[in-house]
Amino acid sequence: MSHMKTIGVLTSGGDAPGMNAVIRAVVRTALFSGIKVVGIRRGYAGLMEKSIVEMDLPSVSGTLQRGGTILGTARSKEFREDAGVELARRNCIELGIDGIVVAGGDGSFRGARALSEKGVPCIGIPCTIDNDIGCTDYTIGFDTAVNTVIELVDKLRDTSQSHSRCSIVEVMGHHCGAIALHAGICCGAEAVLLPEVENDLERDVLINMREALNKGKTHFIIIVSEGVTGERAKHHTMDAQQLADLIEKQTGVETRATIIGHIQRGGAPTSRDRRIGSMMGNYAVKLLKGGVGNRVVSMRKNVIIDYDITEALEQYKTINFEELRTFNEIR
Repeated sequence: MSHMKTIGVLTSGGDAPGMNAVIRAVVRTALFSGIKVVGIRRGYAGLMEKSIVEMDLPSVSGTLQRGGTILGTARSKEFREDAGVELARRNCIELGIDGIVVAGGDGSFRGARALSEKGVPCIGIPCTIDNDIGCTDYTIGFDTAVNTVIELVDKLRDTSQSHSRCSIVEVMGHHCGAIALHAGICCGAEAVLLPEVENDLERDVLINMREALNKGKTHFIIIVSEGVTGERAKHHTMDAQQLADLIEKQTGVETRATIIGHIQRGGAPTSRDRRIGSMMGNYAVKLLKGGVGNRVVSMRKNVIIDYDITEALEQYKTINFEELRTFNEIR
């Protein structure tokens, strides 16, 4: 018989579409198993502040299709220190929380590991639009974010075509170019610039544009990861507008820069994010019910598995270079 009487669930770090599917699955699975569930507001900050709410079936009704997170999220500097983790541990004892499901990214998993090491078993679920967590093939929120970019780029292409322009589209992704690469393939972009590879403007963009111009093409879409041009760039040399100015100067094509920004985090989650979020939330509760903690739920070859958090954090992930080769051959 499980010693789990009450499970907490929190969302931490950047929000991602599908987090509510995770919360809903945790609540419904736990209640089905006779376990009480409390929602922890605003991530680890809420745990330190004892900001919780009891969750029941009505509390997650109608949430599956909603973007964002109904529990709210935050980044907590205090929780990175041992004093913050110790405060959270004491609060768990006081509130009767026997284990916690943590939906977030690598930073959230480090917090889950620290809390697990103090005796509060935690299970991490990978939720980030960047798809940059090494231990899993897929992170919840990625599919929705890519589809949002596709929709916006398709609309942007209409006006680029009308005005014979080149559009530089900066997308999110931290230091990972997965969103840019997937969107580039799906939108028929003329070029993608990714942080994982060495980019050469002449080779990767200008030569192809000049050749296309000579063949009569008048409009272009170039998708750039923020890890190349944005504030998160490892070697920040120019922003999206500076890149647009340079391309216009070199080609004579009117070029505009569009930074899509945080709209990529919002919107109703796709079927994939709802389904995988639900499966992972269900799996996490079963781990806690079985007395297992300090794990990260992952997906490998469409199968839900789990790793020790330390092992999960040590795994590295990069883009699919076969997909990049495909893009270069079909662009």
